[in-house]
Amino acid sequence: MNISISQSSDFSIHNLPYGIFSTANNTQKRVGVAIGQYILDLAGLAALGLFKHLHIDETVFSQVSLNAFMALGQQKTQAVRQSLQNYLRHPDSMLQQYPQVLVKQIHATMHMPIAIGDYTDFYSSIEHATNVGKMFRDPAKALLPNWRHLPVGYHGRAYSIILGRQAVHRPMGQIMLKGATHPIFAPSERVDFELEMAFVIGKNSALGQRISTAEASNYIFGMLLFNDWSARDIQKWEYVPLGPFLGKSFASSVSAWVVPLTALAPFKVAGPVQEPPVLPHLQYTGFHNYDIALEVGIQAPNSREKIVSVSNFKYMYWNMVQQLAHHTSNGCNVRIGDLMASGTISGKDERSYGSMLELSWNGTKPFAMPDGSTRTFLRDYDTVNMRAYGEKAGIRVGFGELRTQLLPCL
Repeated sequence: MNISISQSSDFSIHNLPYGIFSTANNTQKRVGVAIGQYILDLAGLAALGLFKHLHIDETVFSQVSLNAFMALGQQKTQAVRQSLQNYLRHPDSMLQQYPQVLVKQIHATMHMPIAIGDYTDFYSSIEHATNVGKMFRDPAKALLPNWRHLPVGYHGRAYSIILGRQAVHRPMGQIMLKGATHPIFAPSERVDFELEMAFVIGKNSALGQRISTAEASNYIFGMLLFNDWSARDIQKWEYVPLGPFLGKSFASSVSAWVVPLTALAPFKVAGPVQEPPVLPHLQYTGFHNYDIALEVGIQAPNSREKIVSVSNFKYMYWNMVQQLAHHTSNGCNVRIGDLMASGTISGKDERSYGSMLELSWNGTKPFAMPDGSTRTFLRDYDTVNMRAYGEKAGIRVGFGELRTQLLPCL
C-alpha cells in the first residue's frame, strides 16, 4: 500500500484526525481517519483484527459518532493513533496486506463527527471584544469590567450545529430599524460569519466537581473548525439583558474532522500576558495557546474566492484550560461530546479580524469582491470557506476546509 501525501496536505501522518463517513458501496456510518487524500476505515481494520492487541471494544469503530470511541479514554485512543502511525510507517506492516481499508475522500460522504450533548460559546479574543466595545460603547471603555477577570461565555443551541457542507438559510427575526419606534419581523440584513475553533469534551465529570486548569487537558479530546453564524441586527435588538438567542441559534457549522489534541502539541505557544493577574482557580502553568493559522474566504456565485481574514488561534486571551476550569468552577458537569467554542478569533490588524462586523466596521466600510460587487455583510448564495493548520519544522497538521453556503430564507 503506497500512500502519497503532499507536503501541503492537512492530513499528514502527524495528524490522523477522526471523522464519521460512509460510501456508496457501504452506507453504514463508521469511524475513519484522514491520511492524505484517503480515509482509513477503522471499522474495516478492526474487523481484520488489527486492533486486537489493544484489548478494546472494537464496536466503537462502527458507531454513528465518535462519542463511544472518545469514551475509551486518552490512553486507549492514543494507543490507536500510535498503532496507525506504526502501520503507516512500516512497509511490511499488516496494514499493507489490506488495501481495501483505504477509501478516497472524494468517494466518501462525511457526517457529523460527534453527538453534541451541550454547547457553550465563549468570548475570549481581547482584540474582538475590544473592537465590538469600540463600535457600540465608549471606545475608552471598550471592555466591560468583568472581561479581564473571567472567560465570558453563554449557553448555546446544540441541535442547530450542523456539518459544514449543509447550507444555512438566512434567518428571520425581530429587527429595530434605525429611527423606528417599533420592531419589525423580517429577514436579517446583517448575516455574518464568526471565525472560531472549538474543542470536544472526551471525558465525563460529576455534578459538583470542579476541573482545575491542571486537569483540563485530560478532558479535551480534540478540536475542530467552527463557524458561529450570527444575525447582527436580530442580535442587537434581543441581546439586552440576557445575551445572544435567536440571532445565534439558527445555525453553527463545524468541520468534518476532529484533530486530536495530542497532534497539536508541536504548536503550543505562550499566551498573552493577562493583566490584572487572574484569580487562583484560573491560573495555569505551561503553554496552552496554539499557533494555528486561520483563513476565511468569501465566494460569490460564479466568481472566485476573496480572502477576507487571515488570523491565528494563538491570539486568544483566554485559553482552553481556563475556559474549561471556569465553566466547571461552580460545579457544572461536562459530558463526552460537549462542544466548547472559542468565540470570534481576531488579530491585531484589520486583515486579521474574524467577523464581517469588524471587517466592515459595523457596515460603514464596504469591501470589494472579485465580481465587482461589495460586501458589508453576507449576501444570499455567498459561500464562506474557513481553513486552519499548524506548521512547524516540517510538521503540518490541518483541519480541512469548513465550507458553507448561505441561502435565502425558507
